[in-house]
Amino acid sequence: MLQKGPLHALIIERFDKMSEQLQQAARHILEHPQEVALVSMRELARNAGVQPSTMTRLAKFLGFSGYEDFRGHHADVIRVSADGFAARALQRDEGAANGEGLAYRMLQGLSGQINRLCDSDTILRLNTMADHLAKARRIYVLGLRSCHSVAWHFHYVMTLLGEKTVHLDGPAGTSGDPLIRATQDDVLLAISINPYSLQTLELAEAAREKRMPILAITDSEVSPLVTIAEHVVLFPTESQTFFHTLTPALAVSEVLCGLLASHDRSAALEELKRADRHLSAMNTYATSIPRRKI
Repeated sequence: MLQKGPLHALIIERFDKMSEQLQQAARHILEHPQEVALVSMRELARNAGVQPSTMTRLAKFLGFSGYEDFRGHHADVIRVSADGFAARALQRDEGAANGEGLAYRMLQGLSGQINRLCDSDTILRLNTMADHLAKARRIYVLGLRSCHSVAWHFHYVMTLLGEKTVHLDGPAGTSGDPLIRATQDDVLLAISINPYSLQTLELAEAAREKRMPILAITDSEVSPLVTIAEHVVLFPTESQTFFHTLTPALAVSEVLCGLLASHDRSAALEELKRADRHLSAMNTYATSIPRRKI
């Protein structure tokens, strides 16, 4: 586990005042802090998608004499854990030597990410968020582009428990229309990751103007949702391949559904029985699968 120190807090504090290039470099350092101590400045810059000079400018922007000064201070608060950068690099080397492939590394990485969600801070955040969701009159659920699957999954599971959720997923540009009837007694549950969907941020701002509390499931302490949300649950998205993983976000979604169901177990059971009766009457699922003769 990374021990977050004053430097971590300083980057977040000054993030909004940075240029776009400095923000890109800073975001990468927040998400991959071990790299500062373990790779060269050029490699760090390449991984962040910026020029090496940007790293020097970032160091000076944060008040250091240069990059080496910044690196030295950063290394003081870095502690590499079993699922950290160095360990993952060793695991990849070992995997290559043993003939283990991408599938194994991806599944191993996902297992570590789910395990990281078990830390006490995340558990507290999940319980706090569930309490606020339970007290709301309505939960407006928002997740666009890659995050659509997470929002839809949360909404689908919650429909089995009643009519508390509204999925902001209208056709023909009408996604925000259900907010017409939203009030400050409702909440917006917004899910987004970098690069952040502009429409998600616009709808979140519209909800805030209606004085709706905003709860966010997002990927970084410098996510634009963090500045407007009352409660936030963070999840990792780094992947062994070219796309961000959303498996931890789906795990967060399922935990919230479970916590909400447990708030009133008798009511949840009655709603589930009602759903079962309806699905059975609609002949939704196959009750038996005939075997083919060989």
